[in-house]
Amino acid sequence: MNRVSAADEVLDVVDRDDRVTGRAPRGEVYARGLIHRCVFVQARDAEGRIFVHRRTASKLVFPSHYDMFVGGVLGAGETYAQAALREAEEELGVRGLPQPAPLFKFLYEGPGGAWWSYVHEVRCEPAVRPQESEVAWHAFLTADELAQRIAEGEWPWVPDGLEAHRRLEEYRRQGA
Repeated sequence: MNRVSAADEVLDVVDRDDRVTGRAPRGEVYARGLIHRCVFVQARDAEGRIFVHRRTASKLVFPSHYDMFVGGVLGAGETYAQAALREAEEELGVRGLPQPAPLFKFLYEGPGGAWWSYVHEVRCEPAVRPQESEVAWHAFLTADELAQRIAEGEWPWVPDGLEAHRRLEEYRRQGA
């Protein structure tokens, strides 16, 4: 069976208002710095701890970096909601998750490029079996443990995940 590589996956290209303007393979989207769509899903276990992981060295963007979200890019024609559930189930290695709750959307512009980022959250009560091609290491950390790891600066964090985390903390402080 011929499997399409990640670089060949076709993505919707969007403008600064998140309107689809075309389609291109992921490798081209990254190489040309085209704006596309991405989902971030904060997964918490039954005790409310946050799933944190280190990305594999083979990832196209931010290899071997740590992240406090699961997620990824939307395929061509895929909705944010579809991608949030698909990515959460794939990366956590579980089936039957509830639909992740959408929280807010923002345009990330920074290291790695620019993409519309929709932040979601989900409760993951089954035991996780993270996808080996995506996740090299994982643990569930309390919010305080996560904050400490970020503050220590010893782990290389994905910059878009840090930005999403900062915005999520602000969102929660505002009582949303």
